[in-house]
Amino acid sequence: MSELITAELVDLDLSATTKDAAARSLAERMVASHRVTDLDGFLADVAAREAQMPTGLDGGIGIPHCRSEHVNAPTLAFGRSGAGIDFGAADGPADLVFLIAAPAGADDDHLTILSGLARRLMDPEFTAALRAGTDPRAVAALIRGEEAPEEPEREQVETGKQEQAETGTEATGGTGAAESVPFRIVAVTSCPTGIAHTYMAAESLAAAGRAEGVEVTVETQGSAGFKKLDPAVVAAADAVIWAHDVEVREKARFRGKPLVDVGVKAGINRPAELIAEARRRAERGEIATASDSDKASGSGDGDGNGNGSGADHAHFGVRLRTYLMSGVSYMVPFVAAGGLLIALSFAIGGYEIASAKSVADHFVWGEADSWAALLNQIGSAAFGFLVPVLAGYIAYGMADRPALVPGFVGGAIALTVNAGFLGGLVAGLLAGAVVMAVQRVPVHATLRGIMPVLVIPLIASAVVGFLMFIVVGKPIASLQNALTDWLNGLSGSNAVILGVVLGLMMCFDMGGPLNKVAYAFAVGGLADPTPGSLKVMAAVMAAGMVPPLAMALATTVRRRLFTKTERENGRAAWVLGASFITEGAIPFAAADPLRVIPSVMAGGAVTGALSMAFGATLRAPHGGVFVVPLIGEPFLYLLAIAAGTLVATALVVLLKGARRTAPEAAGDAGADGSRVTVAA
Repeated sequence: MSELITAELVDLDLSATTKDAAARSLAERMVASHRVTDLDGFLADVAAREAQMPTGLDGGIGIPHCRSEHVNAPTLAFGRSGAGIDFGAADGPADLVFLIAAPAGADDDHLTILSGLARRLMDPEFTAALRAGTDPRAVAALIRGEEAPEEPEREQVETGKQEQAETGTEATGGTGAAESVPFRIVAVTSCPTGIAHTYMAAESLAAAGRAEGVEVTVETQGSAGFKKLDPAVVAAADAVIWAHDVEVREKARFRGKPLVDVGVKAGINRPAELIAEARRRAERGEIATASDSDKASGSGDGDGNGNGSGADHAHFGVRLRTYLMSGVSYMVPFVAAGGLLIALSFAIGGYEIASAKSVADHFVWGEADSWAALLNQIGSAAFGFLVPVLAGYIAYGMADRPALVPGFVGGAIALTVNAGFLGGLVAGLLAGAVVMAVQRVPVHATLRGIMPVLVIPLIASAVVGFLMFIVVGKPIASLQNALTDWLNGLSGSNAVILGVVLGLMMCFDMGGPLNKVAYAFAVGGLADPTPGSLKVMAAVMAAGMVPPLAMALATTVRRRLFTKTERENGRAAWVLGASFITEGAIPFAAADPLRVIPSVMAGGAVTGALSMAFGATLRAPHGGVFVVPLIGEPFLYLLAIAAGTLVATALVVLLKGARRTAPEAAGDAGADGSRVTVAA
């Protein structure tokens, strides 16, 4: 780690008392070391990552981290706080703070080195040495591993056994002899960023395995890529643990094993419980199928109770939601790139640019219209993938890679028969279902090798193609046309009601399933835009901006109603709300759901209704206030957002104020009968 941290990046007397101040203090050292080029831009990226999930870990550790275009070299800064800083860990504030900065295009080697720190943080001796260190140079050397060189980094963390070359035997709990075969677990860990939580969960499971005498082999699926577990190791495993916040890759490898499926933070905080649960499920004979990859509690810490059992039909709705969200998540980058390019082309060349000649045949370097046409046609090409990508990755979420081909084929046919977005949804589900059915057909061992790459894609594509062309394609196209006509015909109270419904959906779970359904519904209309679908897109984005903006405003006007951490989150929520990142309000909703969620839902409903009533339109699928010049009726649109924000702010302040007033009014009686006021 010699290039990651130096003595100048170590602060052994970190005076900051908040996580934002701590990040700024350490980031300033990075700027001084010429590792970060734009302090505010980098801190905005750190805040956006923090809004996704708190980065505090049990044991007094905070690891704020992000990838950022403002970082020119992988960098690590360390601060030690005497007072402690709240990073959201369950066991309290952190005194050891590591700010990890990775360039937006960091290569695999650098990210693997960064992961090494995450693993070492699980070693009590390492953290104790950090707390005792008095010289920044010595602490930097300790973090670099110069006092105790680490073994070469490996993508697979193997525990519970030692190299036979060292001991001459398999490890079976420290006896020095292979007296019995240990219980074997294979695990997969992953997080959205792939820099820290992925590897900390891996090391935590590894350490728990050693303590329990269980042989654990972990595959880390981080941003640095992943090295697949040896198939022989998977085949010999008695159970599987998935501690992940993103989709497990190539999950069919684990078919037929008892499965514990939780969020990545559960792997860090509760590894012994997960191992014990895996043993119980193995003893009960619970078997997971290839498609059982859904956590009952979604991403995050998880509760460890979702068993992924193929027999657990009670969770079909959860699995269906995950399949659909898998397709939507892969579709969104195409939406963002294509939609913003098209919107920019309209800003330069006007709406008539959509009918321009092909730039392959007619392009003049000095003409603005030629550039506008170029942007429009590139964006349109990206948009042409929306439905096939949606269908392909819905199928992928159901049955892994063999389902990609029939999913894409079904999505392409949906476009051919004008079945549109709804056709893509149906095609993806059909493709996944057909592949899952074919996978259950017993075949001879000699054919198994060609099944995933030849037989299954061939049969499933033919079946899905037949169904989409002959059976369901035209009825879905008729339904799609009826929906389009209905949207175009919306006016008056009908439009307002739709705006209310969309606003409620966008604000109920703030980035969750209902929010994504409303967003996907709006984006589907952009594939073949009409006046009605453009109004829907505008209402959806406007309502989605309200929750973080309302919480930012509330923490500004009534600071005493919020904790210090919430006030810090409120400052970041201004930027997140303005950028249409609804998730910026999640920390507030998690802390006080009964007051925050109804308040922001009311504000979102007002904004959605006003946006539809004003007839605002939007051709860009994202961007927040930064695409206002591309919005029809922009001033009225901003007025709708402001009105909803004020309504949500007023309600949340009123509800929180009522909660504080009750104990204040009651007070605590003193010994002399006087009233002791509870400070707000």
